[in-house]
Amino acid sequence: MSDGEEDSDHLIFGGVDVVDLGARYGTPLYVTDEDRIRENFRSYKNTFETVDTDFYFAVKANGNLAILRILAQEGAGADVFSGGELRLVKLAGIPMDKVLFNGNSKSEEELRAAVESQVKVSVDSREELRTLSAVAVEMGGEAEIAIRVNPDVSPKVNPKIATGLRTSKFGIPYDEILQTYEEAAKLPNIVIKGIHCHIGSQILDISVFREATEKMMQLVEDLYERGIELEFVDLGGGLGIAYNKEKEIAPTPEDLAEMILPTFEAKMQALGINLKLILEPGRSIVGSASILLSKVNTVKHAHKNFVAIDAGFNLFLRPVMYDAYHEVVVANKLNEEASVLSTVVGPVCESGDIIAKDRMLPEVKRGDFVAILDTGAYGFSMSSQYNGRPRCAEVLVRDGAVDLIRSKESVEDVIRNQVVPERLR
Repeated sequence: MSDGEEDSDHLIFGGVDVVDLGARYGTPLYVTDEDRIRENFRSYKNTFETVDTDFYFAVKANGNLAILRILAQEGAGADVFSGGELRLVKLAGIPMDKVLFNGNSKSEEELRAAVESQVKVSVDSREELRTLSAVAVEMGGEAEIAIRVNPDVSPKVNPKIATGLRTSKFGIPYDEILQTYEEAAKLPNIVIKGIHCHIGSQILDISVFREATEKMMQLVEDLYERGIELEFVDLGGGLGIAYNKEKEIAPTPEDLAEMILPTFEAKMQALGINLKLILEPGRSIVGSASILLSKVNTVKHAHKNFVAIDAGFNLFLRPVMYDAYHEVVVANKLNEEASVLSTVVGPVCESGDIIAKDRMLPEVKRGDFVAILDTGAYGFSMSSQYNGRPRCAEVLVRDGAVDLIRSKESVEDVIRNQVVPERLR
């Protein structure tokens, strides 16, 4: 299988026996393969090397500092969506001139942090544009901006992760963009640098990227006709991965380049300009690089054969949030016949806490290890302490070596910031 290798009956991931990891660190446990991250990122760099391109990792996909540090070493920038994510990328050593502060509802505090840190801001509304100008004037600084376009492009993805639809909360409507740039050019302490869009996530039919590129480059031409020059075009991220290996084929960075570059390069040549291209890969960098290792608490033969593990949607929300498919394997019985139709469920007090429905698995017993594959994107980053459950540890593996990159929380961490008023004591 692509997410591991077979050695005896155990799943090997990043050169490490995950059953040994479970015994050493306990479960649940996120396990990340460093080499996979580096390989995925380098595939983008190698593909787009003919064009001046920067890759701003989508921090929302995975904000672990060790992972961000790996990407910083590889030359990545960052797409951040909050003051917290901005702080993370600073700690990871990502250069501030390669950071874009995105988001549809930035607080004034976050706008101040962006100006102070001298990072580019993706302006999401005309009101935000005016607020940012006022903040920059007050601080005596400048705000470098791109304006986020809502291009009204419809990718074939779950509606919850389609961000470029006309009805989406993100971006300024396509037919209002030129007027917004004209306003931005007149506002004090605003410096126009680029134009930005993002159409969705987990996109497998990538023909929509051609449509988005055509719309964006037409806006570039219209802006230049009005005397507004740019330094970059940010086409966002969204390249999907194959979660269901039997039914899905993941597009590659090469496939993405075929959709984007002909239009991008032709328009630059026609206008006699040179622009930097920015892409925001997230899932396609880290999604396949992690597994979530769990242990079986009980097996119940009821309406279905329920395999109840110690990891639920408190640690991995995607199957519940998006009805997402993830492959699961019994990590200590990799070579045994898959003979029992089973549904893998978590320990959370919700009927919807289902990780994998109706899968053929070996006969599972209490104490077996179940690995959920392709959990590196929107896994830990969307986790919670629901039901008073501390969040789990994370380890990084490479060529058989193991490093702890996040300690397991305790119940004390769950209650640490709670305060009981004196009158209730």
